Amino acid sequence: MENIASKEINPLWLKFIKVLKKEVVPALGCTEPISLALAAAIAAQRLGKPVEKIEAKVSANLMKNGMGVTVPGTGTTGLFIAAAVGAIGGDPEGKLEVLKNLTPEQVDTGKRMIAEGRVQITIADVPHILYSEAKVICQDKWVTVSIADSHTNVIQIEENGKIVFQVESENPAKDTKEEEISLVGLKAQEVYDFAINAPLDLIGFIREAAILNNSLSQEGMSGRYGLRIGATMDFQMNQGLLPEGLLTQILMRTTAASDARMGGAALPAMTNSGSGNQGISATMPVLVVAEHVKANEETLTRALILSHMMAIYIHDKLPKLSALCAVTTASMGSAAGMAWLLKGDFKAVSMAISNMIGDVAGLICDGASNSCAMKVSTSVMSGYKAVLMALEGIRVTENEGIVAEDVDQSIANLGELACQGMVQTDGQILQIMLNKK
Repeated sequence: MENIASKEINPLWLKFIKVLKKEVVPALGCTEPISLALAAAIAAQRLGKPVEKIEAKVSANLMKNGMGVTVPGTGTTGLFIAAAVGAIGGDPEGKLEVLKNLTPEQVDTGKRMIAEGRVQITIADVPHILYSEAKVICQDKWVTVSIADSHTNVIQIEENGKIVFQVESENPAKDTKEEEISLVGLKAQEVYDFAINAPLDLIGFIREAAILNNSLSQEGMSGRYGLRIGATMDFQMNQGLLPEGLLTQILMRTTAASDARMGGAALPAMTNSGSGNQGISATMPVLVVAEHVKANEETLTRALILSHMMAIYIHDKLPKLSALCAVTTASMGSAAGMAWLLKGDFKAVSMAISNMIGDVAGLICDGASNSCAMKVSTSVMSGYKAVLMALEGIRVTENEGIVAEDVDQSIANLGELACQGMVQTDGQILQIMLNKK
């Protein structure tokens, strides 16, 4: 490929790099319970005493995404254990890796707290879609830490009734260190141009996504985690019930990474838009196809950048959390990356994205759990199918469903579906989950 390192850097490319470095970061465990664990860890540090009791509140969406997922290092699911071990052994400076140094003793202590009824969690009546609040108590002393709008964005700290930190603006996320970078008005073509033309030394950091998520995939192939979908596919392939081939490898290796992450493996995932499963879906299909075509390091880097940035661009049209399963949008990113690896032009990329919007736009999110790996496999299969169609010049047309002639309009239509059309669906999903017998 052309050496463009000496070319003048487009200011838009610098914006994209800032966005990527903000949205593509390592996380240990599902990011919703981890957010609550972080709030508890920060509160416990400020309390400075052994935590006797925890009173936590979370938004409805965070409750939905935190109820059924295994918290790394604990072998236990849910927000209760996340809050407990966060307060007892969490690293308040660890951000999304807050639980990386947990000990078995700390986990046992957390489980005793829960068994003794000293951890309480309720749904908070707040306007934030993403919100976690942890109040840690020792005798008559207490500290409350609130996080909102993104998983590590602390908006308020209260100690014994006195507010010691609080964001000042009406939009808390914009008044903290976590700078919001707007993608409004940008186009998919600009994302594509950035990925294939930006200086390699500025985008090489994305290769860490392949390293971390591939390690998770290898761990998941052990068959010890979650629903063991990846390992089951490998077994059935050897039994002759699944054909060997590129599609099987994409499904097997991508899903295995999700198995490990949702099943509590003590390895970090590289996230995308605040989600490990989205990061996995944006990474592993691209890596598998890159290996298949024997892509060099630069080609792999650009394909990963295209995938992750396109996934962010599409997800930017959605709420932080919603009833629409966002591994579908992340897989639209990896479809873009795969299409470029196999065809090498924007037309194939845009057709693949449009094909996916015509296929899996209605996949619902019913909370983070082991079954997320099923949705990952469904989404990446749709992505590969969409790419195969694009390679033959076939796409879902503007006469069908929510798909438009222009790929950016198709993406905008998907965003409207998530932001407006699925609000009632989201509430109904949570009610079903909370009322299950």
